[in-house]
Order: sequence, then C-alpha cells, then structure tokens
Amino acid sequence: MKIYNRLGSRLSFLFASIFLFIMGIYAYYNITTVKTNLSHACMQNAYNISDVIKKSTRYGMLINSKEHVTQIIKTIATEEGVIGIKIFNKEGYVSYSSDPNEIGTKVELEHYACNSCHSIKPTPENLPFEKLINKSDGVLTLINPIINEKSCYDADCHAHKQTDKLLGIISLQVSTEIVDNIVNSTTNNTLVGILITFCSLVVLSMLMIRFFINKPIKKLYTGINEIANGNLDYKIEYQSDDELGLMAKKFNEMSEKLNAAYTEIKDWNENLNKKIEQKNNELKNIYEQIVQVEKLASLGKLSATVAHELNNPLEGILTYTKLLIKKLERFNEPEKFKDFINILTLISDESARCGRIVKDLLQFAHKEETNFIPCNVNEIADKAVNLMSHHFQINNINIVKDYREENLTIECDPQRIEQALIAVLVNSVEAMNQGGEIKISISKEMDNAVIRITDQGSGIAPEIIHQIFDPFFTTKNKVKDTGLGLSVVYGIVQQHHGRVFVEDTSIRGTTIKISLPIKQKNQNGKEK
Repeated sequence: MKIYNRLGSRLSFLFASIFLFIMGIYAYYNITTVKTNLSHACMQNAYNISDVIKKSTRYGMLINSKEHVTQIIKTIATEEGVIGIKIFNKEGYVSYSSDPNEIGTKVELEHYACNSCHSIKPTPENLPFEKLINKSDGVLTLINPIINEKSCYDADCHAHKQTDKLLGIISLQVSTEIVDNIVNSTTNNTLVGILITFCSLVVLSMLMIRFFINKPIKKLYTGINEIANGNLDYKIEYQSDDELGLMAKKFNEMSEKLNAAYTEIKDWNENLNKKIEQKNNELKNIYEQIVQVEKLASLGKLSATVAHELNNPLEGILTYTKLLIKKLERFNEPEKFKDFINILTLISDESARCGRIVKDLLQFAHKEETNFIPCNVNEIADKAVNLMSHHFQINNINIVKDYREENLTIECDPQRIEQALIAVLVNSVEAMNQGGEIKISISKEMDNAVIRITDQGSGIAPEIIHQIFDPFFTTKNKVKDTGLGLSVVYGIVQQHHGRVFVEDTSIRGTTIKISLPIKQKNQNGKEK
C-alpha cells in the first residue's frame, strides 16, 4: 500500500497542517505584538528624551544663556542611542546642535523636520504623536515643537510676539538598533521555539497514531487477509476497550462462526455421496416394494381366473384317485396291483401339489374386506409354534421364545398373521438340515410390534436377497416346492400395512424381521 494511501499518513498530515496553521497564527500575533510594543516604547523613549531636552533648556533659553543650552544638549547627546540633537528657530535656522557644524544652517520646508506640518494645507497647529516621528535605516527622528508661552513673550531678553504660536522645533535622532535587535532576536527565538514545538508535536502525534491506530489497523488488515486466503481459524490478538478493540473482538467471533460453517459445509460435502447413495438405496427398496406389489396384484388377477378353472377338476381327480387306491388295496392280492397303486399314488400326490398351488394362488385373489380385531401377538406366535410342534420334533428343532412384552396387542387378522408365521417357520426348518435352534423374539419398537425369527441355517446369498419375496422364486426342489410361501407372507404383511425383510444373514443363520403397526389406519391415513 502506498504511503499516502495509509490512514496514519493522512492523519499525520492533517495534524501537522493544523499544528502549523495554529502555530503560524500564534507566531505572527506574538511577533507583531512584540514589534509594535517595542516600537511604541522606543518612540515614547525618544519623546521623553526630547521632552527632557525641552524642559532642561527652557531656563537657559529664558535667560538667553546659549552656553547653558549648548552644554545640556552636548551632555544629553552623549547618552547611548542618541545620534543627534538640533533646535530650530521659527525661521528654519539651526540655533543649537550636538554637531557644531550645523549651527546657523537653514533647512527647506521639504526637510523631514518641516515637511510633517507644512505638507498639510492649511498648516495645522497640532499634529498626532505618530506624525512627529520618522523612522528609516535604523534611525528614529522625532520632532517636538516648542510652543510659545507667556513666560516666553514676557521675557526680558527677547520678547516674542504674543500672536506667535511656534517658537522653534527640537529635532532628536536616536538609534533603533537595540530595539531592532530585540525584535529580530524575539522573532528568531519565537520561530525556533515554534519549529521545535511543531516538530515535537508532529513526532509525538505520529508515534501515537502508529501505536494506537496503525498497529491495530494492521492487525485487522492481517486478519482480513488471512480470512480471504482461507485461514478461517485466524484470531486477532488485540485487547482494548476502544472501537478497534471491539472490532477485533467481533472479528474473532465472525471467524469462529465462519470456520464452523465452513467445517459443516465441508463435512456435508464429504458425506454427500454417502447420503446420495443411502437415499438411492432407499428409493431402490421402495421401487422394489412397488414392483413386488405390482407383481402380487398381477398374480392376484391371474390366480382368480386359474383358481376357478383348476380347483374343481383337481378335487375330482384327487378324490377318485384316492378312491381307486382304497379299492385296489382291498383285494386279497394287492401285490398284483402294486404298480397301479404306485401310479395312482403318484397321481394323488401330484394332484395334491396342484391343489396347494391353487390354494396359494387364492391368497392373492382374496378380495374380501379383512376383519381386523385386537389380538395378543404372543398368543398368535404360540399358536403357530404349537401347530408346527410335530414338524419341529421330526427335524430335531428346538424353539426358544423371547417375549419382551407380556401383553402386546395389535389390530390384525390373527389367522393370516398365524399363516405368515408358519410360512416363515417352515422356511427356517427347511434351511436347517442338521437341526438346531430357532429363536422367536417379540418386542415393541415405537408404534410397531416387531417379530424376529432367527434360524441357524446356512444363510441367504446376498445376490438373491432381493428376490426371495418374488412369486415362484425358490432355491429348493422346484418339482416339490411352489415358491409362493414367502410371497404369501409378503402379501399378508403388506395387507396389514407392515414390513417384512431380511434383517441379518450369514453362514451362521438368518433373521427375518416382521414389523406390524399396533394401530391400523384407514384409507385417509388416520388411525381407526
């Protein structure tokens, strides 16, 4: 930054100008006053000397003693500063003088001794004091008129006419060197003192500006520059109660807030991709659920048609097949009909499997209003476990119950919830070929009843987790398994406005989480 653009430089120049202006006025007034007073004192002194001459020589003139007057003039002329004394008579001749060579000489009216009065027409009888003095080249000349008095025109030596106003003039010349030296010395001393004072004030003001203004402003400027360069944690070290101190305090508060905001934005920026990915996964899950619902809806429409077409023929085939088997088994020689019985048994089994498929399809075609009633979740789970108890014993499965809420009641269709739990338990049993332990956990999480079924199977491969609730999808024997079990579970849970998903899976087992709202909502989204 250029020096003339700095605030301290401008303030220094302003203060210097003010000091110079005030001290210049003071110096001018002081010098002028001293000069005027000394000049007046010098003139008064000259007038006093001339008056002394006039009074001292009066007696000698009255008795017409020239030696007496001459001696007085010579004595006074020896005084320091007195240059010359002359006494003119009224005709303009020098009657007495400190210089004997001038006695008897005559002066013209243009002479400074006469010009003061005779230059004015008509000639005045009296002149101001200032008009009787002439100063030039260090010499002050004073004219003191000798006025005619009664003692003068009544004197015996020479009688003046009573009508005469002026008898003569005393001309006194004195040196102004002492006064001029005093004036010059006073002027020089005043100027030197003012110069020293001016320089001292300027230097002192610059030091004060530098300490109290320049340094704090430099710290503020450094802080602003650091903020501009990205150092948002910069603090100004300046403690004061003045305006600059308050500015520094507010600056530090601002830098703290800026640093906090920048850190927050930076953290948000760094986590933005993670948040976007998380939201994408959530949207993907929602989309998959929508697709699943669409699949179930399409399957429901399909099953409504297929069920009516296949259910009755399959029931007839199954009934007549079982009837033929019973009749063949009543013969005395059943070994002859063993092949027929095996074939009919196969037909019966396949017909039953087709019946199960139709039954599962009917779950999607069910369009009647579900009757939700308050039910205890623990009781529903116990009933499902009791129905599966024989199946657990055959497969060497141990059931562990963890009911954390004793009276957890929800509004639901208990038969359909029971069906969903049985379907999940069947899948868990089939995943545990070597037997093991299945844990059923029931708890309350916010406004939902949560059922967790954890098995000790081999787990679900990550790449097929998103497909396990799809209709007809199965990893088991596709000849014997329909692949509709978990799809039915999904449909039932959706019908209850809940969620079902794989919470955890690994080689040590899988946990299926079913979350059901405690209070069901109507079509407007309000609780019933």
